[in-house]
Amino acid sequence: MKALKTKYDLFKQKTYIVIYGSNTFAGRLFDLALLGVILLSVLLVMLESIEKLDAKYHTFIVVSEWIITVFFSIEYALRILCNKRPLQYVFSFYGIVDLISILPMYLSFFVPGSRMLSVIRALRLLRLFGILNLVHFTGQESQLKLAIKASRTKIIVFIYFILVVSILLGAIMYVIEGPESGFTSIPVSIYWCIVTLTTVGYGDIAPVTTLGQVIAAFIMIMGYGIIAVPTGIVTAEFANAKRNAPDMDGKRKCPSCTTIIYNEDSRYCHHCGEKLTNG
Repeated sequence: MKALKTKYDLFKQKTYIVIYGSNTFAGRLFDLALLGVILLSVLLVMLESIEKLDAKYHTFIVVSEWIITVFFSIEYALRILCNKRPLQYVFSFYGIVDLISILPMYLSFFVPGSRMLSVIRALRLLRLFGILNLVHFTGQESQLKLAIKASRTKIIVFIYFILVVSILLGAIMYVIEGPESGFTSIPVSIYWCIVTLTTVGYGDIAPVTTLGQVIAAFIMIMGYGIIAVPTGIVTAEFANAKRNAPDMDGKRKCPSCTTIIYNEDSRYCHHCGEKLTNG
């Protein structure tokens, strides 16, 4: 029994290294193969949406999608099985994405057409940064996250203000233009105001009266100024995060996995165990 447990533990350890690690040949090969399967899966969903191709290769596309789904299901189960903290993975961002990416095919038994939602598997391509050990990219990603987190309160207040303005201006346009100009209700007028304010301008509804056109022109001009506000908020916070971020270029890096070594006295990499050189 002890031997079986040892073999099981060894299997879990090897599986963990292959699935979660990207520093070994097997781990990197698995990750690159996984990226290829994800790309193939997204391509198949796109091809299925083209009626001519779907009519000609429908069976092949569906069978291929099911094979990929089974592969992803086994991979998801192995990630849970070999992880020492399975719940931490299950409720992590990638864990939720991995689960959602396999659900559409199974839901297709109950909800026709839900297979198209499999395109969400494209989110799994975000693993590319971790797989290729792109330290500078991951550093920029962390700074962007901090910038968005720091500016979220300001952006929420800004969006709230825009919604209030859209409701007021939409109601005014409904009173001025009326149903005969296409402003059939206040919600429709608010929709027009938001479309105009964001400078999208579908053109499905347009004011006819002089006063309505004057207000519309004011909303369009205001829209250009409004677009710059959230961009400026995030940009300012991003610059602040970048200014306060530690200098990664001056840090020691593992020659094997390029992990940043914060302890200058370390002799071995805390991530892969590679022996470090001085300097």
